[in-house]
Amino acid sequence: MEHPENNEAYKGLTVNQGVEQPSIVNPYLNLRKKPKRRQYSAAEYVEGIVKGDVTMLSQAVTLVESVKPEHQVLAQEVIEKCLPYSGNSIRIGISGVPGAGKSTSIDVFGLHVLEEKGGKLAVLAIDPSSERSKGSILGDKTRMEKLSVHPKSFIRPSPSAGSLGGVARKTRETIILCEAAGFDKIFVETVGVGQSETAVHSMVDFFLLIQLAGTGDELQGIKRGIMEMADGIIINKADGNNVEKAQLAATHFRNALHLFPAPESGWTPQVLTYSGFYNIGVKEIWDMVYAYIDFVRKNGYFEHRRNEQAKYWMYETINEHLRDSFYQNPEIASLLPLQEKDVLEGRATSFSAARKLLEMYFSGLKQER
Repeated sequence: MEHPENNEAYKGLTVNQGVEQPSIVNPYLNLRKKPKRRQYSAAEYVEGIVKGDVTMLSQAVTLVESVKPEHQVLAQEVIEKCLPYSGNSIRIGISGVPGAGKSTSIDVFGLHVLEEKGGKLAVLAIDPSSERSKGSILGDKTRMEKLSVHPKSFIRPSPSAGSLGGVARKTRETIILCEAAGFDKIFVETVGVGQSETAVHSMVDFFLLIQLAGTGDELQGIKRGIMEMADGIIINKADGNNVEKAQLAATHFRNALHLFPAPESGWTPQVLTYSGFYNIGVKEIWDMVYAYIDFVRKNGYFEHRRNEQAKYWMYETINEHLRDSFYQNPEIASLLPLQEKDVLEGRATSFSAARKLLEMYFSGLKQER
């Protein structure tokens, strides 16, 4: 920078030279890179999981949820090696409207099951993601105060990431890892009543629906789809002045269940009332759950349902890979914005644009043969 005050024409002036500005970087800052976490092999992951190492299990779940192709390859290898150690748990899906007290109930349910039945419990909570920021709070643990510090429990919240089906598939793979780690009871908490219930129902043995009374929504809450999926319905917050309302709501639900066709399992869904906050009626709920498990194991429906679920997820995986293959195809990726522009400007219909892209995709596959 030129400093005119240093010119000979201004020699009569007294001008301080100033000081050199310090660097914006702290010279004492240690700029050495932190060592990267060592990437374990599939065999090391499996060895740690089978031994019950919760830290290794958590890292394996993170690997499963990663979208990086190299992580997915390693994750699938870990899952396949864990398969022989899986399948020995009772999987329970827990759903309900937002505010029904799912997380608080799970805290009470989990402690009851661990005290009465022993073993180990894993809670897999699907947390909704923001459509704007794409972030999730993942705060389910804050409402599971006692269970989160229990030595025999493992709580893992996962973001829905805008894709209910995709996260549900990851949850199914996480179930396999948890079972291999020795967890014989798995709770899967959904984001709330919606599309996720169909996916979660297809990976659990017992589907528990939590409802509320006194909200003016008892009859509106009787939705055919979610009611038909439920193996048991429980009315929460049956305490204080709300006991009669809860009992009345239970009567409404029992009457509604008689209008539906008999479940394939042969089990008649029960409707119970309880209070998660005051720990009232929890024993009766778990007597119902274990009565159901004994019932379906005796009539063979337990294994039938597990086999149907495995078949369902085979087709879901095929559909997902086909979708990913289509959108990741370089030729399709370049033509997609052009076809979208034609649709928006009225030069092509949505169906003709889609058909053109699909024909191009399949013709490219034929040429690769």
